[in-house]
Amino acid sequence: MQRNTRQRAAILETLSRQDDFRSAQQIHEQMKADGETVGLATVYRNLQALSKAGSLDVLVADDGEALYRQCADSGHHHHLVCRECGRTVEFLAPELEAAMTSIAGRNGFTDLDHTLEVFGLCTEHAPAGRAVSG
Repeated sequence: MQRNTRQRAAILETLSRQDDFRSAQQIHEQMKADGETVGLATVYRNLQALSKAGSLDVLVADDGEALYRQCADSGHHHHLVCRECGRTVEFLAPELEAAMTSIAGRNGFTDLDHTLEVFGLCTEHAPAGRAVSG
């Protein structure tokens, strides 16, 4: 059972106002700007606990840094992430889930778990006239 603390509530409040993934340092800086007095180590510790409890999604950036986001959908979902601005869109993909279950079964795998982030450019940052085919 996870304890609710003032710091944890402040972290969740800060993340609830963000649309993209943020690093612990970015979250800490925003909290300081909002007048919260919380140490960076406390932010790290709470982010890890919240992500372990399933309250946050975690994305590992190219440089290995963990980025956090409070998701609107508490069920299993995936993300489209803009490489330019970090804008993130959650999506469900039952056809993808079915394909992965089939592939895993053909290869003798059970008890599946996965994460999926698809990186690209959002409409604001995509070059004019370029559309995704598919």
